[in-house]
Amino acid sequence: MNETRKTLMFCAAAVVLALLVVFTMPKKITPDAFLDQGEMFFPEFQDPNAARTLEVIEFDETTGSAKPFKVTYSNGKWSIPSHYDYPADGKDRLAKTAAGVIGIKKDDFRTDNPSDHEACGVIDPLDESAVSLKGRGKRVTIKGENDVVLADFIIGNAFEGRENFRLVRVPERKRVYGARIDLDVSTRFSDWIEADLLKVEKDNVETVILKDYSIDERSRKLDQRDEIRLQKTGDEWSADGMSEDQQVDKYKMNNLLKTLDELTIEGVRPKPEGLTATLRRASGGLSISTSEMLSLQNKGFFFSNDGRLLSNEGELQAITNQGVIYTLRFGEIVYGSGVAVSAGTGAGGAGSGQPGENRYLFITTDFDPSLFKEPAKPENTDFMTKPDSLWTGEDHEMKSKQMTHDEWARKLEDGQSHSDDLNARFAKWYYVISSESFDKLNIDRSELVKDKPNRG
Repeated sequence: MNETRKTLMFCAAAVVLALLVVFTMPKKITPDAFLDQGEMFFPEFQDPNAARTLEVIEFDETTGSAKPFKVTYSNGKWSIPSHYDYPADGKDRLAKTAAGVIGIKKDDFRTDNPSDHEACGVIDPLDESAVSLKGRGKRVTIKGENDVVLADFIIGNAFEGRENFRLVRVPERKRVYGARIDLDVSTRFSDWIEADLLKVEKDNVETVILKDYSIDERSRKLDQRDEIRLQKTGDEWSADGMSEDQQVDKYKMNNLLKTLDELTIEGVRPKPEGLTATLRRASGGLSISTSEMLSLQNKGFFFSNDGRLLSNEGELQAITNQGVIYTLRFGEIVYGSGVAVSAGTGAGGAGSGQPGENRYLFITTDFDPSLFKEPAKPENTDFMTKPDSLWTGEDHEMKSKQMTHDEWARKLEDGQSHSDDLNARFAKWYYVISSESFDKLNIDRSELVKDKPNRG
């Protein structure tokens, strides 16, 4: 065998060995658990405006029951079914929540073992087969038209060492992921409604009238203990019956005004259909049915013998520079907490014997045009038929009077419209406010009027 032939044989053997190495070397295997890492949880959900229902379910370990909260779109409006279809004025929160869900990715694989679900906090709160009361997560479900599920997932515990990351599981599936969650998925009724109850600015309030009275619920006789009228002049407040040596307590007065400005709703109850929300209509001879009368009385509100709507804890009137008169009537204590307060359902309702923390509130508004003195009208309106270039001095004067009168008329129209809008909003509901707000609004003369400091 010559050298050339030997060399060729060695080369061929080397090629064969190299091929054997390539085909027999172990391959790198990617576990199935990591195959979908980085993918979207709900890739087909792309339009946040497609959301028509958001349901959030939490688990209460103390009662061992699931607590659902839903916001839904029906009959052209957003509402909260669990609270008598109260308007969900905070509907923008739903769009933001839906947009946040669209961006959720399967960032990290955590476990495929169902026995880890409790430790991860991703047990379905609706899972009746689960033995443990602990480890239940928050289930979030978003649906579109015709109840098509757009997203459905369970948010569990925080992902250790990863800021803003939570453990997440899709119901009916074993796998748990770590995902960046930037959502404020609130189940608080107050977070989904218009936060500003009265829509009044404290600087616009110019008169406050506090009526301190009680009513005999059987005879409907009124015991008027006191009535104090507070008036603002410039930045200073004064009270009727106040001596020269007295002044209005600025701290207490500011607290009262701030509470009016920031008054929020803790809960709502529907009024019976047909019950008017305005004292003016009620005193004008409106017929009130027995069921409507009982509804009022159960909340602490009564009609006097002369047709006035009264409350068992007195009332407050606030008059703004727009001519709107707010009347707040304070009724019975509302017992309990949570949904017992916000909707009047569940444990801790009225009559439970639990400490009272809140108070019923009946609100009406009216408009007083007499607060705006009508200015003089122009004696003639010839200027309206003349080009500006031909106006005389008198024409300019008449035009100025007309503009002033038109501005007065607009104020009357705007004030009445604002009052009507408010009454339309208040008409259907008894409201529940916190005891803290009630205490700041329901104050008497002795708390508001004090002696001036002795500067001698």
